Amino acid sequence: MFDPSRTPSLLATLLFVAACSRTPHEASFTYGKVGEPIHLSVGYQPYYSEAWSGVVMSGLALWKKHLPEGSTVEFNMGLQGAIIVNAMLAGKEQIGYLGDMPAIVGATKRDVGDLRILANIGLSHDQCNVFLTRNDAPPFENAAAAVNWMVGKVVATPKGSCSDRFASAVFRKQNVTPKEYLNQSIELITSGFRVKKIDAAVVWEPVASRIVAEGLARRVGSGNDFHENDGAFIDVRADLLAARPDVVKGWLEAELEAEQFLADPKNSHEVAKMARAQTTGIDEQPLFQALFGSYPEGVGGSPTRLVLPFAFTPESLELLKRSTSFLFDVKSIAVPALPPDAILTQYTDEILEAKGLTAPIAEIKATGATAAK
Repeated sequence: MFDPSRTPSLLATLLFVAACSRTPHEASFTYGKVGEPIHLSVGYQPYYSEAWSGVVMSGLALWKKHLPEGSTVEFNMGLQGAIIVNAMLAGKEQIGYLGDMPAIVGATKRDVGDLRILANIGLSHDQCNVFLTRNDAPPFENAAAAVNWMVGKVVATPKGSCSDRFASAVFRKQNVTPKEYLNQSIELITSGFRVKKIDAAVVWEPVASRIVAEGLARRVGSGNDFHENDGAFIDVRADLLAARPDVVKGWLEAELEAEQFLADPKNSHEVAKMARAQTTGIDEQPLFQALFGSYPEGVGGSPTRLVLPFAFTPESLELLKRSTSFLFDVKSIAVPALPPDAILTQYTDEILEAKGLTAPIAEIKATGATAAK
């Protein structure tokens, strides 16, 4: 059985995947021979800024330099990671840009489809961990006071998401029990603030910045205040791993370029423009604010908005372990821990070693600048 604490050769891993990973219905998928052109369907989330390397991959078509000549890629937008996971499990998409929770869920459904966690594309404390309150809530001395105010109040979040895990962890730490803790979509949360049916919510970026920019709610805290982090990952179908190691390596080479582009401060406005072009209903300014803008420390701001590990770090592995435990506790998955071969660390490790790099490869620092008009 594969041991993720070791770094086996690429061939050994591929032999393992080929021998063990395919379920009967997956055997019918064909990806061509190594070196041949391929068509990929990729699920990504322009509405989740922690995974915006996918926005850059789509906007700049960086994959063209690294996949076999003649290859094509179809980018499919998912409003939430669960949509992408379902498409991957059904064989409709082969690569997915996901938050930590759907990345884990996908890697535990081998009776449906075999997905593996391939790369860690983001770590943060406030990309999926943002507390909002209604505008007429009282002023708060700090984030802990804001959370304590939620005792007996109506709070909403999409259940099973990274925001849900964060909120649940903070409520336990603070010994806070809301009157109602609702499972609501982002659309319902937005309308709930508009018609004053909820008192608070826990959401991710750029949703948080959009709701604040529209004057519907106030930001009052984030994971920075409670030492709770969040992450984004790439999942890949195991049959693609087995059949086309050249494609997987090429995709990750392009992903590394996308993360380096994302982290370069001179590209921040261009990234916001790409995100604007790939979303609807969000202006460029809140998109810029979501990943590059600064927030005061009093509402959970921090100099670092996003860490880009690319490969797996001790922090990302610990996050995956903690998030898996949470999903098991809330009965979203049937296993208390990921299979030992669910996280494939060697692909990103080998790429970084060849380039003389180490994880994390970069950080995005907050800036006081605003998006270009």
